[in-house]
Amino acid sequence: MLFTLLAFAVALGTLIIFHELGHYWVARLCGVKVLRFSVGFGKVILRRTDRHGTEWAVSALPLGGYVKMQDDPPAGASAEEAAGAFNRKPVGQRIAIVAAGPIFNLILAVFLYAGLNMAGTEEPVAVIAQPAADTPAARAGLLPGDRILAIDGEEIASWSDARWRLMDVMSTGGNAQIEVRTSGGAVHQRELVLPSNTMDPAGGDPLAAAGIRLAQPKPAVRVVNDGGEGQAAGLRPGDLIVAVNGTPTPDTGALVKQIQESAGKTLALTLTRGGAPVSLNVTPRAEMVNGQEIGRLGVQLGGDVPMVTVRYGVFESLWRGAVRTWDTAWFSLRMMGRMVTGEVSWRNVSGPVTIADYAGQTARIGIVAYIAYIALISISLGVLNLLPIPMLDGGHLLYYLVEIVRGSPPPARWIDIGQRAGIGLLAGLMGLALFNDFTRLFT
Repeated sequence: MLFTLLAFAVALGTLIIFHELGHYWVARLCGVKVLRFSVGFGKVILRRTDRHGTEWAVSALPLGGYVKMQDDPPAGASAEEAAGAFNRKPVGQRIAIVAAGPIFNLILAVFLYAGLNMAGTEEPVAVIAQPAADTPAARAGLLPGDRILAIDGEEIASWSDARWRLMDVMSTGGNAQIEVRTSGGAVHQRELVLPSNTMDPAGGDPLAAAGIRLAQPKPAVRVVNDGGEGQAAGLRPGDLIVAVNGTPTPDTGALVKQIQESAGKTLALTLTRGGAPVSLNVTPRAEMVNGQEIGRLGVQLGGDVPMVTVRYGVFESLWRGAVRTWDTAWFSLRMMGRMVTGEVSWRNVSGPVTIADYAGQTARIGIVAYIAYIALISISLGVLNLLPIPMLDGGHLLYYLVEIVRGSPPPARWIDIGQRAGIGLLAGLMGLALFNDFTRLFT
């Protein structure tokens, strides 16, 4: 729990600080006097004032932050002091200052993705498993062992790359032209027709439902425990299990499940040991786990997934980072639109509990997964803040656009109604997010 909270605090603090620095830097560039830069809301618990008169503060409630700028100049202020008021600035400068926060979140994502691209990441090769019968993948003629080389003419470097592009196609439904290299080395073009999916988190992996899964290696025996059924049957470390009861073993996960469901039942294993075939029988021992009987062999199984190092130069890394950020932002907007029309489940809306949980999970996986997750949340924060909802940056931008069209700011009554509506909408979204968070926790 402490590790999760720490990972969440680091991620959230990074995003808040970068967002508010966007507002701050552009405000200073435009000559606006900044009174306070706060990480968090509420009572100030730490503060320091710099030579420009800006108070840098850490406040008690850490779920956000703000930059307080001088609005109306104080009574008797000089012309120079009055010029530092935010509301005295031209509308173009006010737009730049307000838009800078979410834009800086998007820029942060670009650089995080670019950094990962330059450092290089180890990712699974895009080789697919046996598609289930009567799925879009099966109908397209995809076969187990096919390696995805390109999707719609775009080169595919890894499984995560392939998955991202296919999820993008599935978000709206449509055809994908897939170039694959078969296990025999031949290159073919396949047309994959993917239906539009509701992307309901409770519905499982939509790509797996379409028959597209990452191929898993044949299970290998890593460790044989003393006194276990596996040792008694003659299993040895390094044995590769290729079939059970005459049926080829698809992957490690499927074999583990079969063993657990076969307590007290004899299984005929076909192995490869030192390149030679070996057959033996083994009977999993029955054990009670949480009131349920499962089978145990007393061995540790594993498999080596083929990996590829994905690395690019500086300029290509920046370009790919920008493209990935744009694609993710556009994907997020489309998903929001489909939620409004009912095509995508509202269960996809997540709140701080889920964000904290995923921050902890990705941090445990490794620094690469954690940085990629921070980039994703930074994009989400940027997109959310640009929505034309009063109380958000996008709401203020909407008012400024109205001011440009009308030639004067919108009436105070409009702004008051908009603020009330914005508060209600944000409160409803937060309530839905928390409801989804706790539903995931307890189901």
